[in-house]
Amino acid sequence: MNQSFVSSSNNEKPGAAISRWSRATACAAKIGKGLSKDEKAKELATDYWLEAIDPSHRYGRNLYLYHDAWSNSQRSQPFFYWLDMEDGKEVDLEECRRMNLQSQVIQYLGPKEREAYEVIVERGKLVYRQSGAFVDTSKGIKWMFVLSTSRSLYVGQKKRGTFQHSSFVAGAATIAAGRIVARNGLLEAIWAYSGHYRPTEEHFTELIQFLEEQHVDLSNVQKGPIDDDVPPVEKAKSVDNTSAPPLENFIPPVNTDNKSGVVRSNVI
Repeated sequence: MNQSFVSSSNNEKPGAAISRWSRATACAAKIGKGLSKDEKAKELATDYWLEAIDPSHRYGRNLYLYHDAWSNSQRSQPFFYWLDMEDGKEVDLEECRRMNLQSQVIQYLGPKEREAYEVIVERGKLVYRQSGAFVDTSKGIKWMFVLSTSRSLYVGQKKRGTFQHSSFVAGAATIAAGRIVARNGLLEAIWAYSGHYRPTEEHFTELIQFLEEQHVDLSNVQKGPIDDDVPPVEKAKSVDNTSAPPLENFIPPVNTDNKSGVVRSNVI
């Protein structure tokens, strides 16, 4: 990407636009949040950086399809400005209809919201800290977990296009991410699986060590997929992250055009 943009409505005042862009900048900063706490932490895959920067957090893969269309159009407008206010407003891709782009919005939890998903271990069982209920994944199809850089474990049901691994920590870095099966608090299966974080075997090892430290009995736990999903576990560091531009390039300076009420920024 050469430029990106957080758009504002035509009637939005400059102050509101600045506030809107400030929120987006904060979201971009969260991509690397937690890396300083643990050198082994895994940041969000670059495919989803647009998702984190977008104030609406539209699904990253969908945004990248429209970003490709913007790149091919060779328009001078920054991406989000083009997408939401100018020529891109009329673009409706066959690969991802405009309706899907606008409706598939990823929920990013705040500190208070994520408390409902935090899991602790009591007598070897997984328990939601807030409610005291056992973790039970028998209801629903796919359940997922994230281990944050502060070593907090979060578990919830995956909802395609709305609730993903990035939801738990609002796009921040993680120690581990994947899928989980548990019944009445007893862990039955766990494995690395996340398109948003693309965990390595090293990250899965960190998770296992964490569970052992919490005295979870892993002797009968399956450490691999139990369905048709193929876990995207990488033995080496993600290729797209090694070739990605420095993260700080995603955190732009703000420049306000008082005449148009538009906040512009150059972003890699």
